[in-house]
Amino acid sequence: MRRRPRIPPSPLPQRDGVDPVRVRLPFTEGWTTVRDHLEARLAAGDGVIDGMLGVGAIVGADGQPITPDTAYVPGMYVWFHRALPEEERVPYPVEVVYRDEHIVVADKPHFLATTPRGSHVAETTLARLRRDLGIPSLSAAHRLDRLTAGLVLFTVRPEERGAYQSLFRDKQVTKEYEAVAPYDPTVALPRTVRSRIVKERGVMAAREVPGEPNAVSRIELLERHEQRGRYRLLPRTGQTHQLRVHMNALGLPILGDPLYPVVAAAGPAGDFRRPLQLLAKALEFTDPVTGRAHRFVSGRALRAWSAYDEWAG
Repeated sequence: MRRRPRIPPSPLPQRDGVDPVRVRLPFTEGWTTVRDHLEARLAAGDGVIDGMLGVGAIVGADGQPITPDTAYVPGMYVWFHRALPEEERVPYPVEVVYRDEHIVVADKPHFLATTPRGSHVAETTLARLRRDLGIPSLSAAHRLDRLTAGLVLFTVRPEERGAYQSLFRDKQVTKEYEAVAPYDPTVALPRTVRSRIVKERGVMAAREVPGEPNAVSRIELLERHEQRGRYRLLPRTGQTHQLRVHMNALGLPILGDPLYPVVAAAGPAGDFRRPLQLLAKALEFTDPVTGRAHRFVSGRALRAWSAYDEWAG
């Protein structure tokens, strides 16, 4: 069996809680220098790569700056910090529910991404926690959608991350969500919804298609008030947008959802009104490192239930 090559440690520190970009030069021909390859690969714009090389911002595994004349070596690694995008600060705190030498359990707010991705880089839960807690090695064991609030598990030690990720892969974590959605007396609950969900790259909304189910959700009505219901959702699988898709399929789209049943136009930057009323309420699992039995509960409440007029306004 072919062994994966060892990736050298980054010679650059994090910046604002964000890791540097790592690029490995492919085992192909066609470039004379590292500069030539980066120009072709990164499409960074006229003069950007030369500017970074000029100030020593791109380095090799030994931490030494790459120069415009550095020869191309197949398999070589280089690192650099990308320019961070301008990001609107999400004006809500990340609460730490639990912390020990192995894990951190955070209670993230709506609108804050879990990890750096796309236009959300420094303004993410992971970057905030790395900065605030002073743990540069912190990593996410799983992710929540940016629009969903609630509990996320992070790992402290890189060598232990796989053990915690395997809990989610092997369905050894009990996850409980709450949602606020319309109440419909004709929808018989509780029930278990099974369907096949696909999410295509570049398409914002996932959809149900015929075929073997790959998404299973238990849906229960906890209480109702006039035309609204508060629901308990228990996903048994982890497809993208699974709970949102299943609630919409029942005719009970979650309040504040900009994708289901209809993809809405994006709001202006800094518009934090009417957040999606979906909350990752509880996580329960046996710690694979310490053997402790954990159950964590979010301290957040869904405003469309506790203060509907304030949420809607």
